[in-house]
Amino acid sequence: MASITFSELKDTSSRYWFLAGLIGLFAALGLGSAYYMEHHGHIVTGMNNSIVWGMPHVFAVFLIVAASGALNAASIASVFGKMVYKPLAPLSGLLAIALLAGGLTVLMLDLGRPDRLIVAMTYLNLKSVFAWNVVLYTGFFTFVAVYLWTMMDKTMGAYTKAAGMAAFIWRLVLTTGTGSIFGFLVARDPYSTSLLAPMFIIMSFAYGMALYLLVLMAIYTGSGRPLGDAILQRLGRLLGVFVAAVLYFVFVYHLTNLYFTKQHAIEKFILMDGGIYTTMFWVGQIFIGGVLPLVILLNAKLRASRTLLVAACLMVVAGGLAQMYVTIIGGQAFPLNIFPGWQQSSSFFDGAIHHYAPSLPETLLGLGGLAIALLIVTFGVKVLRFLPASLADADVDPHTKA
Repeated sequence: MASITFSELKDTSSRYWFLAGLIGLFAALGLGSAYYMEHHGHIVTGMNNSIVWGMPHVFAVFLIVAASGALNAASIASVFGKMVYKPLAPLSGLLAIALLAGGLTVLMLDLGRPDRLIVAMTYLNLKSVFAWNVVLYTGFFTFVAVYLWTMMDKTMGAYTKAAGMAAFIWRLVLTTGTGSIFGFLVARDPYSTSLLAPMFIIMSFAYGMALYLLVLMAIYTGSGRPLGDAILQRLGRLLGVFVAAVLYFVFVYHLTNLYFTKQHAIEKFILMDGGIYTTMFWVGQIFIGGVLPLVILLNAKLRASRTLLVAACLMVVAGGLAQMYVTIIGGQAFPLNIFPGWQQSSSFFDGAIHHYAPSLPETLLGLGGLAIALLIVTFGVKVLRFLPASLADADVDPHTKA
């Protein structure tokens, strides 16, 4: 570990600038889509009075949740004392900040009136879980920034463990708050359960680790820096544990709902009769985002293939977006049960499944948020020393088995 040195990404080739330009193009398309929707109104989107959180919220919540999990490598090094992960910590912190910035950008631009954020900043309604999250997001930026400072400034090294512990606790609180946004919505049958808070925490571990692995492999492959198999095997195996835990929590969540008779209708909708939501649940969330990655990640021989490891990470990301789609949009598509035990009739589609089809501007705005996060990382590693010069097995820990 003593041989590990950190340096900027000094690659100034046309390939680097082409990649930065491509990512910047998607960011510009996202900003342009936000302007288009703001100028013409939400009538140009697939959202309506029943489904007010659309595709941008799917991306925004996914990125916010993944931001917490991107800090996994840093937390394992500082909080749990696993020094083999220490070289991975600075990039872990940078990616965490970048993903949260990208997610919040999408969230703010999807408000229709981003200037309304001023109200949230000047009037804190402590009865609102949304107001709590404003504090949690700001705190996350602060704690992770201080954590990075202690890691990258040798004079602050004595405070790294304390800063890492504070960031670790805050990230758990942050993800609990994000899950509680849905868990506290008692009017929606798919939500209104405390299980969503711990489920969002373990989801963050899986999504963040998958994105971290993809970014790590992309940077080191593109720059030609050594990246050993041992560290990839460790991270891949850990990702497999997180994916298995997500599947466990999903099973417990639906089993809990099936136990209560009043929840049978929503469970039938999601698991059997929900059309696109049922398909995305079983095919996207469970099979592509859970079962297939586990087959790769928990098998040492399959996990040793970098191509299969990348495929597993991409499947976890795709499954995570599918899970967010089913949770956020599927939860709104199911009709509200405003008067339990009674029948109601009005002109507002009582008892009807609400239709939603994402529009191109919504999707581009969501992808724009991801692009903003990647753009921050792309330029961050070029101007500051976030990256070890080598992550070869001999440099990281020659005596540790993967």
